Amino acid sequence: MNPVANETSAWALLGYGWSVMIVLMAALWWVQYRTRNAGIVDVCWAIGVGGLGVAFALFSDSGDPLRRALVGACIGLWGLRLGIHLLKRVSSEAEDGRYQALRERWGERTQLYMFIFFQIQALWAVLFAIPVLAAALNPASVGVLAWLGVAIWAVALIGERTADRQLARFRADPANRGGVCDVGLWRYSRHPNYFFEWLHWWAYVALGISGAWHGEPWAWVTLAGPAVMLWFLLKVTGVPPTEARALTSRGEAYRAYQRRTNRFFPGPPKTGATS
Repeated sequence: MNPVANETSAWALLGYGWSVMIVLMAALWWVQYRTRNAGIVDVCWAIGVGGLGVAFALFSDSGDPLRRALVGACIGLWGLRLGIHLLKRVSSEAEDGRYQALRERWGERTQLYMFIFFQIQALWAVLFAIPVLAAALNPASVGVLAWLGVAIWAVALIGERTADRQLARFRADPANRGGVCDVGLWRYSRHPNYFFEWLHWWAYVALGISGAWHGEPWAWVTLAGPAVMLWFLLKVTGVPPTEARALTSRGEAYRAYQRRTNRFFPGPPKTGATS
């Protein structure tokens, strides 16, 4: 393996991927302009990361072929599941409160800022696909650590899908209108869907980190996946806006839920907390 050629190829793949996402997000900005629903950006981000990951796995020909197949399958199926889940929500519900708030804040400059926002999401899609590329570049033969990564991926995907279905089932029951979902996985974490989303990124660490022992410098980049995702979920687009909206709509019921239920990492309910 030629490390210099390998690095050049990786940067070329990232450049091509970013170009595709720029065009795709520009087209979807126009869709948003016509439909007045910016939630489509979330769908594109999920499918975009998945599609980029599959492309990177296909064309990073310096990596072990079986490992590349595993990486491509994992990220592709993840992106497809999340994209379909978000598309169902976007097509059946009003625009997410986050984007409604942005429209109110931006006023007459909404469409300009929305275009910039969509392009930032194009960049973030590429950045989140980099750990996948790093895993695909691993030249080592598939071993126990790689299969552990596949197991982590399976647990994360099943957990996230289960959490999404439990929440959807709770909301579909008219008797629960205005209530707080605290059944199933939601009894042990206020955001089990986010937790399993974060866990998913550890799969690429397990699939790719052994490349560092074979002189592959990109291997360490796999650690950026769970690190950046955790920051996003806990500080930016995940937990803070979700809980702010929940407190506005559910008030004291959600505050009681906060007191007795772990914020992110699953754990037993706090029995001493008052309801």
